Amino acid sequence: MMRIICLFNLKPGVSVSEYEEWAKTRDIPTVNALGSVTGFTVHKATGVFGDENAKPAYEYFEIIDITGMDAFIADISTESFQAAAAPFQGFADAPHFVLTEDL
Repeated sequence: MMRIICLFNLKPGVSVSEYEEWAKTRDIPTVNALGSVTGFTVHKATGVFGDENAKPAYEYFEIIDITGMDAFIADISTESFQAAAAPFQGFADAPHFVLTEDL
């Protein structure tokens, strides 16, 4: 199993409620339906532990657990997935997709 963590903020002017509604009703179910994905969750930052006045560097975090990179790339390269995921580019401001491995 591999895990991809996506960190991002919303673009200026993007409606939080519009993004979150899209994420809950479209993005999460669509990504979780991919054969190469074993789990996909989206998390909203609520603060910084130990410093109630600090602002988190990123507003949102996606955790994508996949069976393998080749299968995932094949799944996300389809025309239907690209169309379903296209709104993300309008919401997310320079998302960072970090590849990870367990220690």
